[in-house]
This record gives sequence, structure tokens and C-alpha cells, in this order.
Amino acid sequence: MKIKREPTRLEKKARRGQRGYPVATVAFYGADASRASKVAVGIVRTEDGWPTEMKKWFSETGDVRQDAAIGDEVIAFIEEHGGKTFVLSPGIMGCPHEEGIDYPGGEVCPQCPYWATRDRLSGRALPVQ
Repeated sequence: MKIKREPTRLEKKARRGQRGYPVATVAFYGADASRASKVAVGIVRTEDGWPTEMKKWFSETGDVRQDAAIGDEVIAFIEEHGGKTFVLSPGIMGCPHEEGIDYPGGEVCPQCPYWATRDRLSGRALPVQ
């Protein structure tokens, strides 16, 4: 039997759909597809704009998607910047480490081999070349 969990406050706000700008984009990252260790939030003020504010939260042991304290901080950040629409990534969008910052650009993250052979958006295995 599958246990149904209650949606988080973030998930509830995202279900409201398009409510105008600013739009808050919320993306989750992890070493593999099982646990999100990082959440990054960007605030997009206009339709053709790029994020003008950005903030990241991390968890060494837990899953940031289920951490109520981090969720509250994310919502407070979004509300502080006037976010009207909440957009969440459908799952974990890849490695939490940043190319060019945490490891050399153009290389595979040495700490997250899971993502070396997977598409970051779908999580599906990439074709062998």
C-alpha cells in the first residue's frame, strides 16, 4: 500500500497556477534522484526577464523538500520579493554542485556520478555514445 503524504506549503502555493509577476522559480538538486540536498529560488519580475534575486538553501542530511523550516524560509523569501506565482521543479534537477565553481567547467561532477549519464531534467539515462 502506498502512503499518501500531505502536500507541503510550497506545493500548495504552486498548485494555484499563474497569478502574475513576479514569478518565483524553485528548483531542487541532489547527488541522485532520491534526496534533494539543495533548493535554489529565483525571482523573475517580467515575462522576458531573468531572475533578479536568488537564494539557495542546503541540507547535509535531510531532504530540503520535506524540511518545514527551509520551506518556511523559502516562502518568506518569495513573499519578501513580492512573488505572486510559484513554479516548482517536478523533481530533482541534477547535481547540487555548480560547474565552474565546485568543479571545473566542461567536466562531470566528481561527487555526483549518478548525473554523469542522466538528463538533468528528466532523470532518464542518456544514450551511450
